[in-house]
Amino acid sequence: MSGRAPLPDAVRLLSFEDESRLFVKLRATLAWETIRSMLSDARLRLSLVVLLSGMFWAALYGLFVEGFGFLDALHAEVISLLFNTFFASLMVMLVFSTGILVYTGMYCSTEAKLLLTLPVRAEAIHAHKFREAMWFSSWGFVLLGSPMLTAYGVVRHAAWPYYVVMLPLMISFVFIPASVGSIICTTLVAWMPRLRLHALTIGVTVACVAALGLGWSMFSQARVDSMSAAWFERTFARLSVTEQKLFPSWWLSMGLIEAARTERDGSMMAASLFESLKFLALLIANALALQHLAGWVARIAYRKGYSQLTGEIPARRRRPLRWFDRALGHAGFATGRPLRLLLVKDFRLFRRDISQWSQFAIFFGLLGLYFLNLRAFNYHNAYASMIGYLNLAVVGLILSTFTTRFVYPMISLEGRRFWILGLLPLHRDQIVWSKFLFSFVGSLGPCCILVLLSDCMLGISWPLIAQHELCCVMLCMGLSGIAVGLGARMPDLREASPSKISSGFGGTLSLVISSLFIMATVMAAAVPTHLFLLSHTLGPSVVSSHGILAWAGGQWGSIAGALVVVGLGLTATVVPLTLGLRAFRRLEA
Repeated sequence: MSGRAPLPDAVRLLSFEDESRLFVKLRATLAWETIRSMLSDARLRLSLVVLLSGMFWAALYGLFVEGFGFLDALHAEVISLLFNTFFASLMVMLVFSTGILVYTGMYCSTEAKLLLTLPVRAEAIHAHKFREAMWFSSWGFVLLGSPMLTAYGVVRHAAWPYYVVMLPLMISFVFIPASVGSIICTTLVAWMPRLRLHALTIGVTVACVAALGLGWSMFSQARVDSMSAAWFERTFARLSVTEQKLFPSWWLSMGLIEAARTERDGSMMAASLFESLKFLALLIANALALQHLAGWVARIAYRKGYSQLTGEIPARRRRPLRWFDRALGHAGFATGRPLRLLLVKDFRLFRRDISQWSQFAIFFGLLGLYFLNLRAFNYHNAYASMIGYLNLAVVGLILSTFTTRFVYPMISLEGRRFWILGLLPLHRDQIVWSKFLFSFVGSLGPCCILVLLSDCMLGISWPLIAQHELCCVMLCMGLSGIAVGLGARMPDLREASPSKISSGFGGTLSLVISSLFIMATVMAAAVPTHLFLLSHTLGPSVVSSHGILAWAGGQWGSIAGALVVVGLGLTATVVPLTLGLRAFRRLEA
């Protein structure tokens, strides 16, 4: 035979296009099955998600309409600066979040292990996992950006082509930072296996130095009156760094602004529409080029990086926090050692799971940057108090998402190892208490520091700061009790995916109860304070004629509010934990 015989059709390998279509079909099938199961088995969760998302979208739309109307009448040039700053910040966030999700999906998931055993190209696997990572990292941008851009079009009386090109501009922009994050992740794993920890350390150090520098600049600068000429000049100077024509965020901002321009009669300007389409073409071209580059990098680096990562010997890894584990394990009395060892185990699992600590650090880091920028304004007492309570509610809501997503499934994830725990010389109650202490102690420090930072930036008095810190402690304790107690009361020991556990009925119920608890706690603390400030605004003559207002706005009202907050926190902690402990004691593995 002069040459190799062709392979029969039954064993002929698929082309890259056929593999991509196969993965797209797989993703569509999984999405349809997820939607069908939610419609049949999780209607409560789906209804709550749709209702709360609609309310959130409508509330943001109303706020953005008022904000854009105010800025357009006062100083229209600031809108372009706000767009550039928002999209530039979002671009950096998408790079980090997509890189983290690509790392989790391509190197740490069981699906990746299965796909690597099949005759499938590495770039096809990358494209499959990249779509998943980009969806999870960018859906928040669509939920947050769509009401903002819709409100901008309404305020500017934009014609219908603006709303047509708005979504393509957003989608094409998202692909650029997502592709950059994927390229960085694949490159670090494949060609810098021993430098990953050093790169992470350098990144964290740079972020801390930048945060300290920003905080120092905030403290060192003198305050100026809000919306004054000096305030606008300083704001423009600080935000002008984002107006770089090489940034994709600038392309997106200019594309949206050009698409919103209209004639005096309300018709669309042809020249502005053409400029907007040119920016759209620029975004699409760069997105496609980066997608091609990401696929090429995955083809030559994915399997190599996965092999190196899997072949690393865990025993030879350097554990910089081993001293903390030993100190925690040997601290205290011998009777509490099993509980402390369970805490050490949970802490090790937390810091080894990049999807947990990275999201925790990103969200709370962004809150810290937001709180640092509060010093740029001058606030009246009532306004500063209202913003302080809103910031407290935001911290609580973000913590509730983490407790529902990561703390609630912790007991259920012990299902496959439950027989091992049953053989150990420890009581089942210690397992539940270890999860509660891990969540409560781990969230107490970051939350209290963020609330203290917010209050200091707002210039709130120390008695009110003490009240906010008390609310924060009760929120951390109550949210941890709700998540751990309901997780022990309704465990799913046969499910291995934490996302599926948290998205079930128990996780949805935990999130709803946590949200109601946060609202009740913040309102119980905020109402007496605002009545007190209202009494000072109205004057003693008006207050004396309203007995309830005088009592609630006085010292007794503040004490009653603090007692209600403590009562709510203890109830949210004790009741779920009691129910969970009783059910967990009777649980059969």
